[in-house]
Amino acid sequence: MAQRYFELIDDMSSPERWLLRDPLDEQGKEVRTRQFMSGEPTRYDSRLRVPVYHPGTSLDFTRVDTGAIPVVTEKVVRVLTELAPGDVQLFPVEVESRPEPYFLVNVTRLIKCIDDAACEEVLYWQPEDGRPDKVGQYRDVYGMRIDPSKVADARVFRPWGWRVALIVANDVKEALERTGATGLDFREVTGPRRQTADQQPQVASHEDWLRQVDTAREAVWRSLGQLEEDAIVPIVPGGPEWPGQRQAWRVIHRTERRLLLVTDGLSDPPPGHEVPSVGIGLELAIETDEPVKDVQGSWALLVLHRVANEVVEHERVRKAALTGLLSMEVSGKGMPRSLVTKEGRVGVLLGLESNTLPQHLDLPAGRVRLVTVKTLLPTELAYLVQHGKQGRDELVRRFVEGGEEHLSRAKRRAVV
Repeated sequence: MAQRYFELIDDMSSPERWLLRDPLDEQGKEVRTRQFMSGEPTRYDSRLRVPVYHPGTSLDFTRVDTGAIPVVTEKVVRVLTELAPGDVQLFPVEVESRPEPYFLVNVTRLIKCIDDAACEEVLYWQPEDGRPDKVGQYRDVYGMRIDPSKVADARVFRPWGWRVALIVANDVKEALERTGATGLDFREVTGPRRQTADQQPQVASHEDWLRQVDTAREAVWRSLGQLEEDAIVPIVPGGPEWPGQRQAWRVIHRTERRLLLVTDGLSDPPPGHEVPSVGIGLELAIETDEPVKDVQGSWALLVLHRVANEVVEHERVRKAALTGLLSMEVSGKGMPRSLVTKEGRVGVLLGLESNTLPQHLDLPAGRVRLVTVKTLLPTELAYLVQHGKQGRDELVRRFVEGGEEHLSRAKRRAVV
């Protein structure tokens, strides 16, 4: 019988679980964690410390760095060192306010094993996506399936081209489950592909399904920073109707005094839908590191609101936002003058990849894309209009090179 393999992910079912920040070095500075994502052995001699930014029930398995790198207790370590000693490195870490030892896990095996034909859907970076360094690599892998014949003797590994995933063999899964370790969840990546929406069982009611979606989505928001408990909900909804007929925005306070605003409802299932649905398949996010005194009256929320209306109302915009980069303009009324063109518009770039935000949310009905919204200065918008796709790609390159990526600011220097 062929070996079975599973993607090891966080169990996000409990709203009472804790959430951890990215690790810090001995000087209190954030550690660049890409070296722990390479799928290769690495060296790190300093002591690591992991802050807790959402207190709650401590867990034996918790992922940090936007859900990619595990921090575990000795209960998990014993299984890994017994069954997969050559597949992992373990770095001691101090978890804030916890006396027991914890360890950061570096997975040292990288296996080229994704079975593209068996996955639900596989997308690759294309030349028109504006990232020439990534052309031909995986951009998204939905319903991942691997070819077990290519795994050889690895028990714990990351799949080549999609290193955000952590895969374990069935015996490792069963051993971890026997320990009673908390915080673990498993998603099989061998065997038949997952059921499509029209094959999934019906849920008891639309309200029950909304509750499940809300719980899963809120768990993702909490993993990104300190989530304000109250959502922003308009007294009288305006603009086109969202899928679940409710509009909401969430406010998330992140490290380095960053403020992240996200839509919360574009992935709601529509009322009367007979099977589970991800709504329009995306949520929007805008992040700024500029001071914001009144979130509800802020230009950032206004931008997000107007972009959401465009996405909901226009199928062409929606489809483009789901698959790649998209530039558009919204009304500049009430916006900072530095952002508004002579025609009274504000340019935005949707879908710019971020190193600090996940590309997707995994919800009960499937995967939803998290689409970043970046405001453009008038000169940048003019450059893009003049040079088309080539201009857009150059803007993206300069944003990434300058270290600001998806961040939106009303006060900054133009990159062109």
